[in-house]
Amino acid sequence: QVQLVESGGGLVQAGGSLRLSCVASGSIFRINAMGWYRQAPGKQRELVAAISSGGSPNYADSVKGRFTISRDNAKNSVYLQMNSLKPDDTAVYYCHADLRRSWYEVDHNYWGQGTQVTVSS
Repeated sequence: QVQLVESGGGLVQAGGSLRLSCVASGSIFRINAMGWYRQAPGKQRELVAAISSGGSPNYADSVKGRFTISRDNAKNSVYLQMNSLKPDDTAVYYCHADLRRSWYEVDHNYWGQGTQVTVSS
């Protein structure tokens, strides 16, 4: 069993900052890419940022220059530092990991339960 648990969401005023954290636990052989997605009411889930196992980041255009993704492979963790937050950033943020549970299995996608981020104007 693999679990991804997020923390760090909350309510913040526009221009403020939040830091999201996600820890993967359970039977894990290897974690490939990790990332953050978000889903606002009435909208599809979208990629916010992703980071490869080697640490190469990738960002949605809407968050470039404001958000920073990082990971700690020793802790099976990924983080999202969000600065200069805007009301449009309001959404449920989901942690994602592409991982393998054992050497003989294939890679699978896993998701956290989501954490709410609300930015007030």
